[in-house]
Amino acid sequence: MGVSIWEWAEWVAEKELSSTLRRRWVHTQGVAARAAELGPAMGKDGALLTAAAALHDVGYAPRLALTGFHALDGARFLRDEHGADERLVRLVANHSFALLEAEERGLRETLESEFPLLDEPLLVDALVYCDMTTTPDGEPTTAKERVAEIEGRYGADSLVGRFIRRASPEIFAAVARVEAALVAQPR
Repeated sequence: MGVSIWEWAEWVAEKELSSTLRRRWVHTQGVAARAAELGPAMGKDGALLTAAAALHDVGYAPRLALTGFHALDGARFLRDEHGADERLVRLVANHSFALLEAEERGLRETLESEFPLLDEPLLVDALVYCDMTTTPDGEPTTAKERVAEIEGRYGADSLVGRFIRRASPEIFAAVARVEAALVAQPR
């Protein structure tokens, strides 16, 4: 029996993040745990969501940070070094409204052309939910607290600070949609 997509993703993320970016690895584990909780609600895409959650920040790994934009660097790494599933790569590339950050960095056209946004709103929103309701220390939080933490960590006038302010209405809406979908799930 082969390794599942989730097991492979966890192995890759641990290999790339655990020794060089310990806190990022802890956050990643928390995001993946949130995704695993959503798995049953995601049906056949539960394992894909969990794999994307495990890999969403892999582009921060120092050896992979070629452009300095982790979403693009991570997606290129997964595509080029691992030949990863296209949907997985596109989720990593576009997680948490990365197109808005790409725009701030002058990389929007590059990201859009290499990794078009998936036309699967619930799956895209679910990854936003998992990332934006997990602290840097891997603990559950609210999206509002997470956005405030990011802005505080990077600074309001930084590139990431500008991005997170622009993205926050979309982040809050995505989280609300996932929460509503979870409430509507039969028990």
